[in-house]
Amino acid sequence: MDPLYKRDSAIDVNGHIVNGQTVDIAITPQGSDLYFGICGVMAVVGLGVCGAAMLKPRTDRVFFYITAAINITAAIAYFSMGSDLGWTPIDVEFVREGNGVGGTNREIFYVRYIDWFITTPLLLMDLLLTSGLPWPTILWTVFLDEVMIVTGLVGALVSTRYKWGFYVFGCAAMFGVFWNLAFEGRKRANLLGRDIGRTYLLCGVWTLFIWLLYPIAWGISEGGNVIPPDSEAVFYGILDLCAKPFFSIMLIVGHWNIDPARMGLRLRDYDQEPNFAHSVAHEKNVGATGVHNDVGPNVHSNANTGGVAHNATEPVSEATAGTSAV
Repeated sequence: MDPLYKRDSAIDVNGHIVNGQTVDIAITPQGSDLYFGICGVMAVVGLGVCGAAMLKPRTDRVFFYITAAINITAAIAYFSMGSDLGWTPIDVEFVREGNGVGGTNREIFYVRYIDWFITTPLLLMDLLLTSGLPWPTILWTVFLDEVMIVTGLVGALVSTRYKWGFYVFGCAAMFGVFWNLAFEGRKRANLLGRDIGRTYLLCGVWTLFIWLLYPIAWGISEGGNVIPPDSEAVFYGILDLCAKPFFSIMLIVGHWNIDPARMGLRLRDYDQEPNFAHSVAHEKNVGATGVHNDVGPNVHSNANTGGVAHNATEPVSEATAGTSAV
């Protein structure tokens, strides 16, 4: 064997054959190079976020770890696509003549959808935790996101016109996600402070704009077979770079001086004693803003006691009771 390998031999090694079937419309070495390059960017950003997390207390790293996981997962997916792995040949609905799109079947990277199935909920968690939305709303938004990704994958694997039915389902789910981000999340984030609202607005608007372009990319690549796989790699690659590394940098910079406890994310390390006083004070402060009025199962702020907090299991003292009569 020649000790000097080609600079990019992934396609030669792995080939355009899966289960004995050869694909007609597939990436070239140029597309493979692009995927490997994006893999490198994702890996660098992911490791960089991990390094930045070391500058924060362990209890303040939740956004760092979520964001690092997004980029590391995407790096693995792009390594797979650059290696010409993680795909299956699917017959195209529209048989076209032309350079790069001529043929009866097309290379569909299912590994791309595995990436999205993992990373898009994490992206939403970054945003929705920033806004301080309640968990039922967060879980519902994540569900809609998973519907969007799964229907996109199923549609890409369907060779008839019925793929567009799944496309419509996916777009409907996407706009459900957009509603919660643009209205529910934005209103909640603004109540938590100007800096939190600004970070959410910047990252949220960026995400909405980038995500709105994904259905277009799907429609002219896996859906309509309009552009060749190399152009598909460029389109999706640019979108993923904007949606993950660039988003990650904006989010981490925005969160750098924000205490996660302000968003209800106060975590206790294993060697720390519970700080009930901080929790009660935080809840009372949030309640004053109108965001959340419940200050805990055992503590109440009663209008009849003049707003004095007391333990529900203990009787109200005479002095406290007297304040309500003043």
